[in-house]
Amino acid sequence: MAAAAARSFGPEREAEPAKEARVVGSELVDTYTVYIIQVTDGSHEWTVKHRYSDFHDLHEKLVAERKIDKNLLPPKKIIGKNSRSLVEKREKDLEVYLQTLLAAFPGVAPRVLAHFLHFHYYEINGITAALAEELFEKGEQLLGAGQVFVIGPLQLYAVTEQLQQGKPTCASGDAKTDLGHILDFTCRLKYLKVSGTEGPFGTSNIQEQLLPFDLSIFKSLHQVEISHCDAKHIRGLVVSKPTLATMSVRFSATSMKEVLVPEASEFDEWEPEGTALEGPVTAVIPTWQALTTLDLSHNSISEIDESVKLIPKIEFLDLSHNGVLVVDNLQHLYNLVHLDLSYNKLTSLDGVHTKLGNIKTLNLAGNLLESLSGLHKLYSLVNLDLSNNRIEQMEEVRSIGSLPCLEHVALLNNPLSIIPDYRTKVLAQFGERASEVCLDNTATTEKELDTVEVLKAIQKAKEVKSKLNNPEKKVGEDSRLSAAPCVRPSGSPPTVAPTSASLPQPILSNQGNRESCSCRRRPWPAASHPLTV
Repeated sequence: MAAAAARSFGPEREAEPAKEARVVGSELVDTYTVYIIQVTDGSHEWTVKHRYSDFHDLHEKLVAERKIDKNLLPPKKIIGKNSRSLVEKREKDLEVYLQTLLAAFPGVAPRVLAHFLHFHYYEINGITAALAEELFEKGEQLLGAGQVFVIGPLQLYAVTEQLQQGKPTCASGDAKTDLGHILDFTCRLKYLKVSGTEGPFGTSNIQEQLLPFDLSIFKSLHQVEISHCDAKHIRGLVVSKPTLATMSVRFSATSMKEVLVPEASEFDEWEPEGTALEGPVTAVIPTWQALTTLDLSHNSISEIDESVKLIPKIEFLDLSHNGVLVVDNLQHLYNLVHLDLSYNKLTSLDGVHTKLGNIKTLNLAGNLLESLSGLHKLYSLVNLDLSNNRIEQMEEVRSIGSLPCLEHVALLNNPLSIIPDYRTKVLAQFGERASEVCLDNTATTEKELDTVEVLKAIQKAKEVKSKLNNPEKKVGEDSRLSAAPCVRPSGSPPTVAPTSASLPQPILSNQGNRESCSCRRRPWPAASHPLTV
């Protein structure tokens, strides 16, 4: 099937193969016979079904418009029209009729014939003519309304092929089908969606998701959404770097490089534009200077590679439903505040605070995490989803219990979520902030807060008892403290505990402001981020 999708982008092109149309069978529908036509255009094939009356209508129009022979079409039969012998003879006669028509119009088929054989769905000239006519009639309206324009990979492939053939932009002679209407529209379009299909397209053998196409005809894109295409075959997207703010590429990529720096395969060493160059560099790559939202979910990405250096202004990054093993390279994204790494293959969060200094929303659901030790210094974190992991011990929650801004936590479908009094035991880990934390998208009740206070009192009593049972340890600690007093020079400020150099310290609100961010007023944010217009 890949061969059906592989006409190259190269400048030298072979002559177009002759199109063929064969009647390969028939079927009885109600009281009439439908003939099955197989159309071949190079390596692309598709089937069309028509009854005899459709052939008759086609013939009448061609006789009127193109003056073809009236006797070319086999005549009607009233008696025995569905008999097997007549149907078999008619299949052969209709095939000769179609082949004669295609031979008579070797270049661009008449509009009525092109539609009869579904050229507007599957054949390059027919596809571009239909698209040009659509944009001639509705293009200005679509641009004026700021709507998302949806187009298929096969249509983009057809436009790419047409441009590279070097033919007149209006081969049919109909001004409405001029390719210029497409180019005028695409250079002004702001919102684009390219949506492919899984498996063969329509009734054809065309694997739409494998077709190569060029997006350089789009000069003003602010948002692009691509799905079910092969990222390795997409060219020209980098032309939109100066304007593109939101990009989604799903079910299409095997690496981040394929999307963000497709030209990397041509160079041994590269660096993003604007960085201090160290060592041998064969290329300096411009950054995606306007891109703030990137969705690469539902792909086959296994690592967060160095191509993230090219998206320094990213604020929202979605890498969910991939195969990422390690949180890496995100220290280059200084503006990143929302990160979705749900449903990957993460097993450890060690050192993650050095890479996510300003993160506010972090989704880690559906991974293989057993420990939360790497989250204890994410001081800006507000929303955290840890559901569907392998967290067993309540002690792990202590790693996030001291985070000063955390408001929403999800821990459902972990082993610890089935222990008795799970909610109150988790809330107790947040100490005085228990009333400010919304657990599993459920508001904390007054009864739960009362239970938390009891648990805190019990824990404090245990600590006092432990000290009383170990007086020698307490005396030793007191003697060490008295032996080494903290001496500060006169007039010097108090000593401040050192903090991570990579993290800004949060500005803590007063108690009144804390009440304004309770879970009763701020629900857990929606799973989807703002990709649609």
